[in-house]
Amino acid sequence: MTLTAPPRPDQPASGSVAERAPKRPLQPERIAAILTLIALVVASVAALIDIDISLGNVSDSVDNAERFFHRVGGLKFPEAGELLSLTLLTLGLVLTGTLLAAALSVPIAYLAAENTSPGPGWRAAARFIGVLARAVPDVVLAMVFVLLFSLGSLPGILAIGLHSIGMISKMFADAIEQIDEGPRLAIRAGGGSRLQEFGSGVLPQVMPSWVATVLHRNDINLRGSVILGYVGVAGLGLEMSYAFKSLDYGLGLGIALVMFLLCVGMEIVSSTVRAAMLGTGGSGGFGARIAGLLRRRGAADTALPGDIFATPGAALRRPWTLSRVRNVTAGWVAAILVVLAVWVSDITWSDFLTFWAKLPPVLASFWPPNFGVYGAETMFRAMWDTIVIALAATLLAIIASLIIGSLAARNVAPNRPVRGGFRLLLVVIRGIPELILAIVLIVITGLGGQAGTLALAIGGVGLLGKLIADSLEEVPGGPERALAAAGAGRGQIFAGATVPQSTRALIGHSFYMLDTNIRSATMLGLVGAGGVGYYLLNAGQGSNYQLVSSIVLMILVTVLLVEGLAMWMRRVFR
Repeated sequence: MTLTAPPRPDQPASGSVAERAPKRPLQPERIAAILTLIALVVASVAALIDIDISLGNVSDSVDNAERFFHRVGGLKFPEAGELLSLTLLTLGLVLTGTLLAAALSVPIAYLAAENTSPGPGWRAAARFIGVLARAVPDVVLAMVFVLLFSLGSLPGILAIGLHSIGMISKMFADAIEQIDEGPRLAIRAGGGSRLQEFGSGVLPQVMPSWVATVLHRNDINLRGSVILGYVGVAGLGLEMSYAFKSLDYGLGLGIALVMFLLCVGMEIVSSTVRAAMLGTGGSGGFGARIAGLLRRRGAADTALPGDIFATPGAALRRPWTLSRVRNVTAGWVAAILVVLAVWVSDITWSDFLTFWAKLPPVLASFWPPNFGVYGAETMFRAMWDTIVIALAATLLAIIASLIIGSLAARNVAPNRPVRGGFRLLLVVIRGIPELILAIVLIVITGLGGQAGTLALAIGGVGLLGKLIADSLEEVPGGPERALAAAGAGRGQIFAGATVPQSTRALIGHSFYMLDTNIRSATMLGLVGAGGVGYYLLNAGQGSNYQLVSSIVLMILVTVLLVEGLAMWMRRVFR
């Protein structure tokens, strides 16, 4: 008889490695989140089927496109002086509105950030202000300000400014929450005030991120300024709306081309400045490479002798190195641009003294909300059409962005030319305003949800593809190198290490895309792309502002639901 000694406590139990590996319990909340994602995917597929975007329809649209562009003939442009004036006015009001939003977002972000907010009540109120600003379309704000102020650039500046608070304040608050608490707490321990804590302990740390956020939002506002022309805001958008309404497609497309070139140029400039401020070099595309070249040229001048600050007097006399000259010059250039932006915007400052008398009757005209002659059933159906368009467009954008964004990521693309080519493609796509895409597609495919869906899907690839590329590049490289050392192929590394580490970011980006598309689908409805936007434009032009309020409330509830769902998903998949 053979006796077997019992296993020692320090010895592993019998069985395969897979059997002995710890299993992560699948929590009910996680199961619910997975089922919710599946339901959203199914709903998006059903929405795509309902809109009926098929290869046959696309083929027919190609033939229509050929006939349309043949009928249009050549592009036409306004006279050189008028075009320059309109371009400067558009750039001025966009930059002024973005800077107004940045200034107003600072106190809101301070109250919304968990580490600087005076209390939970202040934080909740500040966060709600941001969500409300994102939910109210800038077109609706422009309608209100056109009633309060004279026609011109001021309604556009205020609409852009107040609407942009939603995104900028959120990003500002997130940056504050991610700071190193050491400097701020040291100032507090030394008896410093809250203002000193913010000015010396918080602001220097968040300034690069804040500048990058403002520049990114300025790009978005430049593309969005096109639609403000449809409610009377001066600039290129207004002239383009006149051209398309009068069926002068050659002039309309010429102005659209100018807007496209402005957007691409602004994207490259903003990318360069963001890369220089953040010190990035690998994921910023052309702008990052330009910024990297500038930093390398000034690197030798920034290296100072070891004894240059040997005395307090020497420390007060900083040498004018190339780096310091560049930073000071950039600061003065930025200040001059701000002054020029306000100047070319041609603001009627006296309106701020006279609009107070108009305020009570204008606000009263928006209350109480009602659905007018359309009825609740018609308006809810229109809102559902908007959601269907947003779901279908988001699905198409996700599919295309996963491919394009992956090939634009440094750690996924097979070589640098491939990555550079797809990065350039994303820049070009981001430069095309969705409204221009929708107008052209409507002329080619006809009125309805198909044009709006395709416009949002194409426009969404530019934003979502960049976000996905950046997220893939930011994953820790250890797991990828481990799989490569074990002999895994490029596809296996991508599926086994890159994607799993970026799952949470991909989910967050997808919900952000859905949130953005719901609001954008509403705006595209203004030009006949389907959904509730059509009724919004008619209500505004017919002075039926109570119906406008009802539509805004529907949009607000929808955006709040998507926002809450996204927050829950990010928490569950953390």
